[in-house]
Amino acid sequence: MLLAINPDNPQPRLIRQAVEVLRQGGLICYPTDTVYGIGCDIFNQKAVKRIYQIKRRPSHKPFSFMCHSLKHVGDYCHISNTAYRLMRHNLPGPYTFVMPAMKIVPKIMLTKQKTVGIRVPANPICLALLEEFGQPILNTSAVSGDEGDPCSEAYEIDGRLGNCLDLIIDGGPVYPEPSSVLSLVGDTVEVLREGKGDIGRFLL
Repeated sequence: MLLAINPDNPQPRLIRQAVEVLRQGGLICYPTDTVYGIGCDIFNQKAVKRIYQIKRRPSHKPFSFMCHSLKHVGDYCHISNTAYRLMRHNLPGPYTFVMPAMKIVPKIMLTKQKTVGIRVPANPICLALLEEFGQPILNTSAVSGDEGDPCSEAYEIDGRLGNCLDLIIDGGPVYPEPSSVLSLVGDTVEVLREGKGDIGRFLL
């Protein structure tokens, strides 16, 4: 099902409708500040496994997840003073941060090193979903580069994945550019992937 939501001023009624799908264990597609993503409740293992199947992803490669604020990130990750300072100045934004996970994070979301990838995307629809839902949402691109041409419109994703998803949010065009991925596990920042966003501000 396609659900059009205003990308600048998301309608609360429609956000609640999308969140109800998440609460019932459904999979949704949503716009971010980098790509259209697909996600679910990270605490619903059945839903997470459905996304592994859709993405044909090996189980040893966990997905990242989104939080609505830096304070929310602190509920799920150990944040060092350095990491806090860097994130405070750059969130929300097009970055994925790899950090040590708290025990609350489900094992299916963890790497062998007990780290997770987290995002706080600068997208009003995403932030409204996260705030209404009250807990993290799994985050992975709807269509990756190795799965064919990236999709910039919701109707394209509907054509490819409509049968696999419970809801697709149409939040207007999103021209795909992957997030920059930075490790904040140690005392120094390590750039794992350079994508959208200025990484120079993390390397000063």
